[in-house]
Amino acid sequence: MKRLLLIGIGAGDPDHLTLQGAKAIAAADVFLLVGKGEAKDDLVRLRRDLIAAHGREPYRIVEAADPERDRTAPAYTAAVEDWRSRRARIYESFIAEELADGQTGALLVWGDPGLYDSTLAALDGIDAEVRAEVEYEVVPGISSISALTARHRVALTRVGRPVHITTGRRLADEGATADDVLVMLDAACSFAGAGDDFHIYWGAYLGTPDEILIEGPVAEVAGRIRTARAEARARKGWIMDTYLLRRRT
Repeated sequence: MKRLLLIGIGAGDPDHLTLQGAKAIAAADVFLLVGKGEAKDDLVRLRRDLIAAHGREPYRIVEAADPERDRTAPAYTAAVEDWRSRRARIYESFIAEELADGQTGALLVWGDPGLYDSTLAALDGIDAEVRAEVEYEVVPGISSISALTARHRVALTRVGRPVHITTGRRLADEGATADDVLVMLDAACSFAGAGDDFHIYWGAYLGTPDEILIEGPVAEVAGRIRTARAEARARKGWIMDTYLLRRRT
């Protein structure tokens, strides 16, 4: 039987790696690194650094290019499903061709594999015969949510109140449907329409040297966030941001 470890590596700080994650890296024989192009090379570089720091020789690193998602498709869900299907073929090939029986492979997953990540969903799409050859384990990591609330020194929850986790796309369509709304990625800066009674705790590149933190009443800081986000994306070629909208009482 082959073994596959999905290891959450945190939001960007090498120190986010847990002891469990470090032990999992040390247990792996082969690592799969899926790159997203030159602009996002620092995402792969962190993974390589963690493998070099915690891996045990001899190990191998296999690289693959992440398939492009069709961002012009009118049907967002269909485009994501197509992208996941092509991701599944990469994982399928890795398991079938790069792992020998008795070996352990590893995927180093940004943040936490159990939160807003496509790795588990893509693995569900691999061929049944290949899936029968492997057992996999999820090693949780520090999520961008944990990093965000820690850096802003706020609790995610308030007594007796729910937290709604959503995306910028859904926020734009539905509005803020709870007093506390956690948003993962928001290219359109949809927070600006949340209303004047919300406070925002926003962060980008959390845990990295490029980290940006802005907080305040939405009406007062929306412009600053838009500007900071646009400038950072133009400079680096990509951006990952997360924020908490909290209704003021």
